[in-house]
Amino acid sequence: MQPQSKLSGIFTPNLVPYDSKGEINEPELRRYIDWLIEKGVHGLYPNGSTGEFTRFTPEERRRIVAIIADQTKGRVPILAGAAEANVRETIKACEYYHGLGIRAVAIVAPFYYKLSPASVYAYFKEIGDNTPIDVTLYNIPMFASPIDVPTIQRLSEECERIVAIKDSSGDIPNMIRMIQAVRPNRPEFSFLTGWDAALMPLLLSGADGGTNASSGVVPELTRKLYDMTLSGQLDEARRIQYDLLTLFDTMIYSAEFPEGFRAAVELRGFSMGEGRQPITPEQQTDISTLSRTLQCMLSEHGFTNEPIGGCTTGITEDLSNSDVSQIVQRVVAELNRRKLI
Repeated sequence: MQPQSKLSGIFTPNLVPYDSKGEINEPELRRYIDWLIEKGVHGLYPNGSTGEFTRFTPEERRRIVAIIADQTKGRVPILAGAAEANVRETIKACEYYHGLGIRAVAIVAPFYYKLSPASVYAYFKEIGDNTPIDVTLYNIPMFASPIDVPTIQRLSEECERIVAIKDSSGDIPNMIRMIQAVRPNRPEFSFLTGWDAALMPLLLSGADGGTNASSGVVPELTRKLYDMTLSGQLDEARRIQYDLLTLFDTMIYSAEFPEGFRAAVELRGFSMGEGRQPITPEQQTDISTLSRTLQCMLSEHGFTNEPIGGCTTGITEDLSNSDVSQIVQRVVAELNRRKLI
């Protein structure tokens, strides 16, 4: 097997624009890809959670990756989500993406059925032994069976094709344990965080980069945060991390995921269309309110103009007490679900 470059930097989880019929808007997707690359992201990550991979058919998932590969033309590496409903179909997806020249695939642990660590190991071992393309393990315990540290260590030592892990748990100590367990025997193994709020601390702890949803909205900020953290400009990096955290929390907790991110990308000049998850009129009103809040946030960095009527002195004043209460309740509920409080 020819050695390839280590996965590192910011890989953007790609949102997919829809047309008026709810189908993939290919011209707008191509325009969005060019924009992300021009803004400095290190790589692209289609068919992830932010890209709503479960809301597409297997054929649509392949088409999305094919479009992105064609538009990218090798300018940046692509890490393609390849998780299908079972191991056979997942290996077929690996073979297809290998044929497109994709750098690596990301595969979430089995979802729907909660499996034991032994079954999670067996699933990835089957893939690792039969894939023609490099594999990134995708740990997202809130949606799928968790991949524990002993399993990651065992797979990294037994499967040469398993070259990285993307961890979206937001559990900083646990990811440090992964690095500590794997890196001595696999120094080329990559560690990517999928939790934007933890990007700077994990880079400082030895992670190699991130697959961060906010990079699809403010690629300039995530790239700057990455560069400044690695170059030791920590005071400025910390300020950016704080700003990114505020934006990330607002997008993820103020609407059904990933509608907050879709609303924010609209504000950057892209027509995202209506998502495939039906929403109520009340939810649509909430998204409209959220869009105004996001526009005020983005305007502070010069990414958009202020909304009509302007912004009040401080973004939080755009939110009513009930809005703030709802955001706090969602944050606390999410932290409880992830057993972080």
